[in-house]
Amino acid sequence: MIEAIAFADVLAARERLRGVAHLTAVATSRTLDALAGRAIFLKCENLQRGGSFKFRGAYTMISQLPGNMRAHGVVTYSSGNHAQGVALAARLLDVPAVICMPSDAPAVKVAATRSYGADIVFYDRMRDDRAALAQHIAATRGAMLVPPYDHPHIMAGQGTAALELLEQVAGIDTLVVPVGGGGLIAGCAVAAHGVNPAVQVIGVEPEDADDTRRSLMAGERVTIAPPATIADGLRVTTPGALTFPIVQRHVAQIVTVSDEEIREAIRFVMLRMKLVVEPSGAAGVAAVMAGRVPAGAQRVGVIVCGGNIDPPLLASLW
Repeated sequence: MIEAIAFADVLAARERLRGVAHLTAVATSRTLDALAGRAIFLKCENLQRGGSFKFRGAYTMISQLPGNMRAHGVVTYSSGNHAQGVALAARLLDVPAVICMPSDAPAVKVAATRSYGADIVFYDRMRDDRAALAQHIAATRGAMLVPPYDHPHIMAGQGTAALELLEQVAGIDTLVVPVGGGGLIAGCAVAAHGVNPAVQVIGVEPEDADDTRRSLMAGERVTIAPPATIADGLRVTTPGALTFPIVQRHVAQIVTVSDEEIREAIRFVMLRMKLVVEPSGAAGVAAVMAGRVPAGAQRVGVIVCGGNIDPPLLASLW
């Protein structure tokens, strides 16, 4: 099967993002290394423009739209980070944007999306079909739908996070990536194996949102009930049609973490490393702290995918 993206696509996305996306820092902690029994390197996409890795994919896709399509705008659906990424990218490229967001999306993400100039349409996460709603709006307006993960340009853009990390830190043997719809891990896995085919890619899902883990076990995409987890960015019910084949080929294992383990990871990185990380962004750190990374891994890169945590949730952790 021909995969939706190749390493060359990630390299091209990096050039498109050069001077636009931040080259985010890599953070380390001797305390975390001692706890994990190995060297851990956190790629801080919580410090990316828009507060998450999502800006990379959104800009990569929207920037490739021809002028006549840009005039009609873009539409997407998102619980928050993709919404902000699309809204910011659209503003930078002078493209109108409409974002479909769940009514229970974190207030901080809704406010940020509005601040970038996008129009917001709310939907009920438990009842409405968000993709159908966004497709209807796009068709009505003649706009381009910018999906959260299941598009080659989106995946290629997200993969630049791993590409940067492997250039910033030599000798990484294992890459740990949070998994929602699969756009981030698909792009990062292709990037990692383009640099070094021996890198082991490990995905992390919340215990109650393990659609990708179950799909890998079944050998096909399966759908789960809408999950209840603190990690709102990872509340996906089925892997992407384009992302899943890449995950099947490139990802060694999917591990799961509990909401309490995610909370503990948020507390750790804030108190010990002075980083504000949202639950989805802390999933990889939680896996490391809980001992879910394979024993043979010695130099582990972790994608900290976002930092847009709702202030009331952050306050509730203490």
